[in-house]
Amino acid sequence: MNDPIVEEIRKLREQYAARFNYDLAAICEDLRKRQATCGREVVSRPAKRAANGESVTAATGRTANG
Repeated sequence: MNDPIVEEIRKLREQYAARFNYDLAAICEDLRKRQATCGREVVSRPAKRAANGESVTAATGRTANG
């Protein structure tokens, strides 16, 4: 099943990565610069705790140990 919105996002993501020669460090640096100049408030939240007391990352939902 082809979703035109998903296809458009993938195309834009590919173009963005190509601008930086697929260099993740360069992409992250650009995103940090954009974030610093966008004028929006950046909110940091404390790490969540799993039932066993370990930290859980927001991005993956996994504990720090795996």
